[in-house]
Amino acid sequence: MSVQIHSQALVSERAFLSCGVEVGAFSIIEDEVKIGENTKIGPNCFVTGATTIGKSCRIFKGAVVGSPPQDLKYKGEKTYLEIGDNNVIREFVTINPGTEEDSKTIIGSNNLIMAYSHIAHNCKIGNNCILANGTTLAGYVTIEDRVVVGGLVAVHQFCRIGRFSIVGGCSKVVQDIPPYSLVDGHPAKVRGINLVGLKRANFSKETIDILHRAFKILFFKGHTLKSALEIVEKQIPLIPEVEELLQFLKDSKRGISR
Repeated sequence: MSVQIHSQALVSERAFLSCGVEVGAFSIIEDEVKIGENTKIGPNCFVTGATTIGKSCRIFKGAVVGSPPQDLKYKGEKTYLEIGDNNVIREFVTINPGTEEDSKTIIGSNNLIMAYSHIAHNCKIGNNCILANGTTLAGYVTIEDRVVVGGLVAVHQFCRIGRFSIVGGCSKVVQDIPPYSLVDGHPAKVRGINLVGLKRANFSKETIDILHRAFKILFFKGHTLKSALEIVEKQIPLIPEVEELLQFLKDSKRGISR
C-alpha cells in the first residue's frame, strides 16, 4: 500500500514514512521523523524532532508531537520521542521529547490519549492506558500499564502511577499512586481498590478480596506506612499482586498518596 500525502501537506524528503501512512492537509512532518505502517496523521498536525511513531496509530487534527520540551534547562540537546503501535492521539494533544542529551519520552502501545492532553519531557507511559481530556503530565512522570486517568487531572513531576489504577477526574496528583487503587481529590488520596477495572481485567474474586484486605490495612486503619507494611506481610497472603503493591510502596521516591 502506497503512502498518501495530501497535496497541501509538507513532508520532508528526509522523513521516513512506511507503507500505508496517510498525512492530512496542512500537516507538517519534519526531517528526523519516522512513521510506521498504516499510521494516519490528520490535518493540521505538526510532527517534529527525533520522533518515532509505530504502526497503525491515529493522530487527530491539531496534535503537536515531538516539539522541544518546555524546560528552561533545555538548550537544544539531541533528545528523542518514541511512540509504540496502535495509539490514538486525539485533537490538540502535545507531546515533548526528553530534555537531557540522548534522553527519551516513551509511550507504549494501545493507548488512548484524549484531546488537549499534554505529555511533558521524559515521561514514560506503558500500554493500554487511557488519558482523558485535558490530562496534564509534568516531566519525568511514569504511568504503568492499564491505567485510567480522568479528565483535567494534573500530575506533578517525578510521580509514578501504578498498574491497573484509576485517577478520578480533576484530581491533583502530587505523590505516587499505588497499583490497583482508585484515587481522587485535592491532593489525590486512595479511596479503595479499582474494583471495576480489576473485574474488567478478569482478576479472580480471590485476588480482589486479598487486595481489598491489604488496602484496608495499608490505607484505612491509621497505621504508619512502616507498620502497615509489616502487618500485611504477616497477615495477608503474599500473592504476586500483593508483593507488587508492597514493593511499589517501598520503592516510592515521592511518597504515597495514602
